[in-house]
Amino acid sequence: MGAPLIEDKDDLISYFRSGEKPKHQWKVGTEHEKFPFFRTDQTPLPYEGPYSITRLMEILEQRGWRVDREDGHPMAAYAEDGRSLTLEPGGQIELSGAPLATIHETYKEIYKHHQELADITADWGVNFVGMGFHPFAKISDLPKVPKQRYAIMRAYMTKVGTLGLDMMHRTCTVQANLDYASEQDCIMKFQTALALQPVATALFANSPFLDGKPNGYRSNRAHMWMDTDNARSGFVPGAFQDDFGYAAYTEYALNTPMYFVKRGGKSINCAGLSFRDFLDGKLSVLPGERPTMSDWADHVSTLFPDVRLKTYIEMRGADSGRLDALCALPALWVGLLYDQESLREAHEWVMERDSSFWQTCAQIVPQDGLSAVVDGVSVQELAQQMVHLAAQGLRRRGRLNDVGQSEEVFVEFLEGIAQSGWSVADRLREQWERSEASIRQIFMDQSY
Repeated sequence: MGAPLIEDKDDLISYFRSGEKPKHQWKVGTEHEKFPFFRTDQTPLPYEGPYSITRLMEILEQRGWRVDREDGHPMAAYAEDGRSLTLEPGGQIELSGAPLATIHETYKEIYKHHQELADITADWGVNFVGMGFHPFAKISDLPKVPKQRYAIMRAYMTKVGTLGLDMMHRTCTVQANLDYASEQDCIMKFQTALALQPVATALFANSPFLDGKPNGYRSNRAHMWMDTDNARSGFVPGAFQDDFGYAAYTEYALNTPMYFVKRGGKSINCAGLSFRDFLDGKLSVLPGERPTMSDWADHVSTLFPDVRLKTYIEMRGADSGRLDALCALPALWVGLLYDQESLREAHEWVMERDSSFWQTCAQIVPQDGLSAVVDGVSVQELAQQMVHLAAQGLRRRGRLNDVGQSEEVFVEFLEGIAQSGWSVADRLREQWERSEASIRQIFMDQSY
């Protein structure tokens, strides 16, 4: 017997409502991407071969991970502890962490993952780097992961923007996934996170290079999203309206064209088609069929706004980085959104300004970073306030490690950046401009 069919729009809305959890069940999941490469010449790790992404996945399988394949090609690996490892279009390796109770656990999880990778590749001469944009490799230099949905996306991206293929193959991000208790709680968190996402972009900026030299941006990764597919990226329309909620986000998702539908282990190309037609049984590639909730979940996962709603809220605005940055990102959002006092203050703060203010921030931050000024307001000052509220929230949470430290220790990395106004991108660009290191040496220095 097949999965139940979606009956009406209320079923779509219920998908988001199903994510509601009481506060004592809230967790945080952290995802991060990185480029694997050979130390000798900094060339990317290929998809296939004796030293390759495929071989890495096979070793994980031998160690007890469950590996999913498409047409015989490994695409994802799942550990018993809730972690998964997936492959991005250009061979980026992504860890999707398990839902965890504290950032102390997140630190241990990421550290363990990096140690696992180092152990597997010890004899390969391979390092990993989490810069937001590959500083010198061209798309043609990077492997092409043969995933069906990626083939659909590659063909479609060139029709809806000019930078989509760069985004797919040459970027890496770190993302935090947080829970919500109710629709009202979800709205407050979503609006706060969406407004402040460009401030996070400025704090985590570390991708100032393109094709071997600076190109004028602090976050080249964020810049790439400006012309990828504007129907599904950037700010969510109407997110700051009084009537925003599950129904409004459902409308946004319905207004966004589809990519694919999964049937029988295959991804069927639906690029540019309407989920509304699917609801009515009028999808041209599946005439007469109507969607299941799994189809809706797949479609929602192809939306790429700065903050994305699933059955949890995803923070998507930061460049990837080293261990300090990878732990700072979830700590920032947990401190800001899981503490009621910090959330209330931050929400009131962001809603005092028109949505156009925050959208302008998002437009200029990729280039100007913390030095950006919007309507006389310094983004650096916004960053200082944001980090301060997060630190207070983490302190009040009182989640201590074995030596009595609160999670506040994980935002110290950001406190230094916010106070100095000097992001990793600024430091790297200065290092290059002073000819203290070649672009490949900078790449090596950022790796692990």
